[in-house]
Amino acid sequence: MAGGTAPGRVPLVAVAHGSRDPRAAATVAALLDQVRLARPEVPVRVAYLDHCAPVLGQALRGLEEAVVLPLLLTEAYHSRVDLPSALNEARVREPRLRVHYGTTLGPHPLLRSALERRLAEAGVRAGDPDTAVVLVSAGSSDARANRVITRVAREWRRSGWWTVSAGYASAARPTPAEAVTRLLEAGAPRVVVAPYLLAPGYFADKVRQSTLEAGAAIVADVLGPAPELVDVLLERYDAAQRQPLSLVV
Repeated sequence: MAGGTAPGRVPLVAVAHGSRDPRAAATVAALLDQVRLARPEVPVRVAYLDHCAPVLGQALRGLEEAVVLPLLLTEAYHSRVDLPSALNEARVREPRLRVHYGTTLGPHPLLRSALERRLAEAGVRAGDPDTAVVLVSAGSSDARANRVITRVAREWRRSGWWTVSAGYASAARPTPAEAVTRLLEAGAPRVVVAPYLLAPGYFADKVRQSTLEAGAAIVADVLGPAPELVDVLLERYDAAQRQPLSLVV
């Protein structure tokens, strides 16, 4: 990159959704601390789309070049509209700034490994044929994003589970509780819940309470700073720098 930052040392600006719940920002900070340990030569900054500071323009201030990565698990409105809009605003203020826009964390095979890690920590053996799994995402008004979750659930069934079904915490059906109820009514010996959520907060709390009330045996923890997410994030970082100039925002 002539005239730019040396490859591998371009600052990484990770953009999370943001939450009023302080546990969410603490989880993002823990994830990025693991990224710094894995790749200490990469400067890492954080930004938020809502509820928290700094916003993206503030995180990009003073940089000549950056890789902007959405800390989002599916591609939907935030990654397609909100983030590009925030980037355009930042470039008006910093016209010489070069920004490489990376892809969302998911879908990615390692995220399924992270889900299985969280289930194992809760005492659920991966691929147990007597266990049905509800894969819970935040949900989106973008049907394309929801179809991605449905596809991830369908592919995960091949691992040996009784079955895997999708549930959505908002904006789509079935709700996580509805998904649990349907599986129990279909004869599933045991139903467990795997939150496809990055951090604790309103959705994670709601999912836990509603699915346990519906009869789920176990609700795993959110993905958080799982090592698989660190690997995915760094893979997205490296890939963003390799994109041709036409794909640089």
